[in-house]
Amino acid sequence: MSQEALRIQKISGHAGSVPGEDTQRNYTVAKLIDTTTCIGCKACEVACMEWNDLPFGETIFDNTYQTMPETRWNYWNLILFNEHEKEDGSLMWLMRKNQCMHCADPGCLAACPSDGAIIQYTNGIVDFQQDKCIGCGYCITGCPFNIPKFNPETKRVFKCTLCADRVGEGLEPACIKACPTGCLHFGTKEDMKDLAEKRATQLRDHYNFPNAGVYDPSGVGGTGVIYVLHDATQPELYGGLPKDPHIPLSVKLWKGPIKWLGNVAMIGGLIGLFIHYLRFGPKDREDQDIREQIATAQEKAIKQAKLERAAEAHDKERL
Repeated sequence: MSQEALRIQKISGHAGSVPGEDTQRNYTVAKLIDTTTCIGCKACEVACMEWNDLPFGETIFDNTYQTMPETRWNYWNLILFNEHEKEDGSLMWLMRKNQCMHCADPGCLAACPSDGAIIQYTNGIVDFQQDKCIGCGYCITGCPFNIPKFNPETKRVFKCTLCADRVGEGLEPACIKACPTGCLHFGTKEDMKDLAEKRATQLRDHYNFPNAGVYDPSGVGGTGVIYVLHDATQPELYGGLPKDPHIPLSVKLWKGPIKWLGNVAMIGGLIGLFIHYLRFGPKDREDQDIREQIATAQEKAIKQAKLERAAEAHDKERL
């Protein structure tokens, strides 16, 4: 993998600066998915499985054309089939390619406590490093798109890498290479946004989709995977795509105020110990030994007195 093309921008659970930061300028890359031209052929699913050498997993029939209900740790790319009834009563398919969105402000990376388990390259790709994963699952909690999946056998979490290995060598992701309809595009984020806006304008002006638009949510700083939707005002119709995704509040509190309050409490405890030491001094071991000896002697004296009283009572009874 070319390290020149994949310089690290953010590291999970890492204190301090990122090695090599700001030493080279890189373009932010993005994948464009035009849902209006997707035919649900699943060629992208097969390409993803083959390129990443993912192990076989049994499919589940759920009264739909989908391969399975949701992505898995060994199935990173899934075409969602959603049957939608239009206002005139006719039906249409709203198909969406579901995979990691590669957020500019990734919740998975923010939630991860393991140093280096999740990294974000300067080109925007968010990648998991399974050898540093501790299997806590916090990244699953931090993702607003429910993408990372846990492998119960290896205790590791997996997701789409946007084919970082291919991109590092100047190639496009495998799924895009396999798409037969031109539904998928890959390039710089700026070029993909421009292409998406042109397609959305075309849908509004010529294909009677007045609400057509581009899905690139600002709540996560924008995403490295953007969609052209027939109806951008209702992204939930496309297999539950969140309308305004954000990093969960619990993660923000844990990594923000609560973390700082914990640090303040720890420092306060250390200061308290230091003040106690200055005021009372160190505990004298000899004094403690003397107190223990006195306590032991008192216990023996009490026991002896009880025995003497018992003996006196016994003698009185005999008399």
